[in-house]
Amino acid sequence: MSANETPVRHQPPTATYDSAFLKACRREPVPHTPVWFMRQAGRSLPEYRKVRQGVPMLESCMRPELVTEITLQPVRRHDVDAAIYFSDIVVPLKAIGLDLDIKPGVGPVVEQPIRTRADLARLRDLTPEDVSYVTEAVGLLTRELGATPLIGFAGAPFTLASYLVEGGPSRTYENAKAMMYGDPELWADLLDRLADITAAFLKVQIEAGASAVQLFDSWAGALAPADYRRSVLPASAKVFEAVAGYGVPRIHFGVGTGELLGLMGEAGADVVGVDWRVRLDEAARRVGPGKALQGNLDPTVLFAPREAVEAKTREVLDAAAGLEGHVFNLGHGVMPSTDPDALTRLVEYVHTRTAR
Repeated sequence: MSANETPVRHQPPTATYDSAFLKACRREPVPHTPVWFMRQAGRSLPEYRKVRQGVPMLESCMRPELVTEITLQPVRRHDVDAAIYFSDIVVPLKAIGLDLDIKPGVGPVVEQPIRTRADLARLRDLTPEDVSYVTEAVGLLTRELGATPLIGFAGAPFTLASYLVEGGPSRTYENAKAMMYGDPELWADLLDRLADITAAFLKVQIEAGASAVQLFDSWAGALAPADYRRSVLPASAKVFEAVAGYGVPRIHFGVGTGELLGLMGEAGADVVGVDWRVRLDEAARRVGPGKALQGNLDPTVLFAPREAVEAKTREVLDAAAGLEGHVFNLGHGVMPSTDPDALTRLVEYVHTRTAR
């Protein structure tokens, strides 16, 4: 099935349908505010570092049994309300044959950046066979997780394009923005092609059993609203529309996107992720009605004493009190040196304080 075809609507999996996480995503009453953490699968967990020892990042994403173990670790340890599939946003790009690697301490590095129209030919369609290990891993996970939902994910077209055009991580995105401003047709074609690849990657995860999906537009905060609307929103909207027929919640998240929250919701998400810079009640005003929100404790708060963590958590929960739906999360990913016990205590505190 191509990214442009409308999938057949699937019946929601009964095991996870009534979970607190999916209820919150659908803006329905919940027994407690559900919690999960971005980057919860790994980094801060000693058991993660143990199983990953000697295994390169991209290789670890292609071993179904290892993916399963890493994804399950924070569910066992923290009692979170949802698992996030362990992978990386560049996995689909690697799967279609691009020469890239994830270098420790650096991030994704692309051997030959995408800079010209001729380079677009290297971005072929993604097929389920390209990522058969994802189908296998999601199948293993959904059997293990039972009633706990699994969140599939992918990188959004803008963030993927930024890596591809820059050749790696960037603070300024000068090459990507130069293409966006200087050759808008090439830029639009690049993002459109990445939208198809991203949609295909999400479809594989949903069809294998993922209960929700999250689109990470990690670097969209580098954009002005007018540029986002003109040059980025159409591609993100194409991704969300491509998976709309499955009926699973679609989450949209970016960092530093306070000025873009309304547009990110407009792109088609059911749930809009909010970083720690904007209070959730203000974020709800910017996003508008009809959307749940996710977030948004500052990840660095977890390095403070327990009393301070609880105080800041209460601020988040108080700001979320009037929301149509709220999924508690950090405002970005778990930092590697975070004490895992602080995360466990945080989950318990949110569950206890919000018990209906």
